[in-house]
Amino acid sequence: MANILSIAQSGLAAAQAGLATTSHNISNQGVTGYNRQQVIQSSAQGQNYGFGFIGNGTNIDTIKRVYDSFLGTQANGVQSTKSQTDSYYAQINQINNMLADSSSGLSPSLQNFFTAIQDMVSAPSSAASRQSVLSSAQTLAARFQSMGSQLRTMQDSVNSQIEGSVTNINSYAQQIAQLNNAITRAQSTGQPPNDMLDQRDQLISQLSQESKVTVVEQDGNYNVFVGNGQPLVVGSNASALQTIPSSTDIGRLEVGYTNVNGTMVTLPEDSLTGGTLGGLFQFRSKTLDSVQNSLGRIAMGLADTFNAQHKLGVDLNGAAGGDFFNVASPSVMADTRNTGNAVVEASITDIAALTASDYRLSYDGSNYTVMRLADNTSVYSGAAFPSAAIDGVQFSNPSGAMAAGDKVMIRPTVNGATDFNVLITDTNDIAAAAPIRTAAPTGNAGSATISAGTVDASFTGSAVPTTLTYDETAGTFAGFPSGLPVTVTINGSSTTYAAPVASIPYTAGATIAFGGVQVQISGVPKNGDTFTISSNTSGTGDNRNILALGALQNSKVLLGGTADYNGAYSQIVSTVGNKTRELQVNSDAQEKLLTSIQSAQQSESGVNLDEEATNLIRYQQAYQASAKVMQVVSDLFNSLLSIAQ
Repeated sequence: MANILSIAQSGLAAAQAGLATTSHNISNQGVTGYNRQQVIQSSAQGQNYGFGFIGNGTNIDTIKRVYDSFLGTQANGVQSTKSQTDSYYAQINQINNMLADSSSGLSPSLQNFFTAIQDMVSAPSSAASRQSVLSSAQTLAARFQSMGSQLRTMQDSVNSQIEGSVTNINSYAQQIAQLNNAITRAQSTGQPPNDMLDQRDQLISQLSQESKVTVVEQDGNYNVFVGNGQPLVVGSNASALQTIPSSTDIGRLEVGYTNVNGTMVTLPEDSLTGGTLGGLFQFRSKTLDSVQNSLGRIAMGLADTFNAQHKLGVDLNGAAGGDFFNVASPSVMADTRNTGNAVVEASITDIAALTASDYRLSYDGSNYTVMRLADNTSVYSGAAFPSAAIDGVQFSNPSGAMAAGDKVMIRPTVNGATDFNVLITDTNDIAAAAPIRTAAPTGNAGSATISAGTVDASFTGSAVPTTLTYDETAGTFAGFPSGLPVTVTINGSSTTYAAPVASIPYTAGATIAFGGVQVQISGVPKNGDTFTISSNTSGTGDNRNILALGALQNSKVLLGGTADYNGAYSQIVSTVGNKTRELQVNSDAQEKLLTSIQSAQQSESGVNLDEEATNLIRYQQAYQASAKVMQVVSDLFNSLLSIAQ
């Protein structure tokens, strides 16, 4: 009788456990990260009565959570990749919208500026046309500065988001360590604390959204690693990441951790992949820095080439043109950990050769190395300080010396856009005229004429005044300055006569160049005819230099002589637009993959309400049946008592 009662009691207990577990599943059906649980039963070992073994009921072995660790690891990996892509996309989309805006992008301002230049060609002395050029130049400068400021604001925003991500990572790490400790204590009973295991796996999932992590299970604990294997959680101990200013740019945050020796170690950006943090680092290094430098390169290229041509002209007062725009200087930042006292400087020597990269100059005690950071390529290595220009940038060390381990960051074009501004305030200072005038006296007997003449960057004024006289017998022109060589170009073929030049043969239409002056004499001169080249003391009514300035719009002066200003800007827009689209497509693909894995997880571990409703009925019936057995036992026991009475 007692055996039957104990069997019924075990069945009743099993049914109660089943009802409680099913109820728990139903209650947590909507909880993120919850995995359904099930009662695992086994038959109690039977007792031999001679005629055979009679069972002793059922045992509840454990409450098992249904969890597939393989699917969980897959989901975390895809989630980490998707979070990185989404983070990158959210940031780059802001730049894409800024660059491609047809009304507020750079292209309209560039076009308006050169349109004003072309309008001034027809009225070089007009106060209205000159004011239009100056106003459109100021608008262009404001546009460069605004875009540069927006990019700097994005740098600050990235810093803020990196701080937020690191805070989340540290919080998750601390919670995981605490759960490791609690789970270890709970498992000492021999049974798994399923709800705490779910909470820990959910924290790992949330952590993988911030950064790619590696999880190693050891004695029931999760050891969590980030980066190149830096331990974040080991057992019940959690390490903390920390944001620190870059040693070469205090306005740029990096991530470090304290090693076993108590030393703060900076983690390389490319080691912190995956998750929101990885996306922020990738956006900053691959896109934001590049766009900032590329936009600065356009601004510096425009300012430098425009200034060079503007200085070849004369203004309304007859004075030589000055700098029209300000050209930003390269940013040079010594590492705060340097022990040497070297003062390193950098200057731009060739605008066309500039890249959109930053450079790191380092010294190991024996050799200097210059790394181009955009492609991580060494562009110089030697025992001597680099003296030759590298990618259009000249390095110099005017004082002090670098010590072993010293580093210097050089950013040639980072300030190009924000420091771009107009230096001219008076419209009379616009140098629209050429610095020379040519003339042929009315007394000349022949029909030859001389062109208005142009000058190039080598013009210093030593070529004027000059009077060229024709010798009909020799068929030559004489009168060139004694200290200057003369180059004659006929149909693209040039011949240079060394100084002093007594005379040169005359060929109608040939370009004659000396001292930075180029003129053409055409027609039929007669003996003794003269042609003069003199200084232009008044820029009134002369549009030769403004024509040359307008021609710069389509001159390929950037990217190694392959692109003009608009072409270089279009390349930025295209690169950013293509990358934005790529990230959007990748995000959509990863979303589908993640949904597929999560569906597989749910089919395996999720709570099915229909199934749980069926389990409720099943456990209810088992409970009622066990209770009925106990009632029967009670009735039989009472019958035995009544017989005994």
